Amino acid sequence: MELKSVTDPQYQILLDEKKDFRRKTYKKIGLTIIYIFLVLWAVFTFVPLLWMLSSSFKDSSAITAVPPELLPKKPTLDAYKRIFEVGGMARWFLNSTIVASISTIINVFFASLAGYAFSKLKFPGRNTIFWVLLSSMMIPGQVTLIPLYILVVNTLQLENTYFGLIVPGMVSVGSIFLMKQFMSSLPSSLIDAGRIDACSEFGIFRKIILPMAKPGLAVLGIFTFVGHWNNFFWPFLITNTNSMRTLQVGLTSFRFENLQDYGAMMAGAVCSAVPMIIVFLALQKYFLRGITIGAVKG
Repeated sequence: MELKSVTDPQYQILLDEKKDFRRKTYKKIGLTIIYIFLVLWAVFTFVPLLWMLSSSFKDSSAITAVPPELLPKKPTLDAYKRIFEVGGMARWFLNSTIVASISTIINVFFASLAGYAFSKLKFPGRNTIFWVLLSSMMIPGQVTLIPLYILVVNTLQLENTYFGLIVPGMVSVGSIFLMKQFMSSLPSSLIDAGRIDACSEFGIFRKIILPMAKPGLAVLGIFTFVGHWNNFFWPFLITNTNSMRTLQVGLTSFRFENLQDYGAMMAGAVCSAVPMIIVFLALQKYFLRGITIGAVKG
């Protein structure tokens, strides 16, 4: 009986099929492990959110019951009634909305202007000024907190006002850096065409740059709005009356010396999460495009 040579085409095909089958098997095993890990990660991420939502519909005894109840057996809206009737939730919600919205609009506007200047305009000291701004990000916020508080409260007399809540966060170096990096990827040919047509620099910025920079503006808007909405420490320092508290600061009023109203705190947390979900869903298309475009320069 004659043995097959290793150079036999049929034998090579069988070897290739075996290698291909082994490679596909290893790939399936790897994907299965990854999917299991992602599912477990999603469960660990989702369970606290589910617990927060379900606890907002429980009474205080059910929240602290042992063993814990994942889903409420007797759903109730008492916690939501308390935060709106007793705690002043509507006022806190309004304050947070005003502060976060105005701060986001101002921050996006100034950061986009600075980003356009640093990325597309040529002027003496451009790189030096940009690197000085970046180096300021290395300074911890806790270092500037006391001087900022003295400036806002003692010098400017803006304690317990909307201006005191908004002015310190009107623009940030991180926002300028984000817009500068994004606008650097935009083509300069359209800007040159606008200059040839005698369009002013602000006209170029408004008519050419802003429409192309919508994904980057949306990403910056989401980050800025979420940051100001969830900000706790500065509003806690600058406000001293219940009518000027933001939502995050107001929720702490449900913590007493020997008792904590967990139901009201969970209900307030649910209410504070709703605007974040709405903002992300409304700008999701631009947010995802911004991540993709910002990842590849050119």
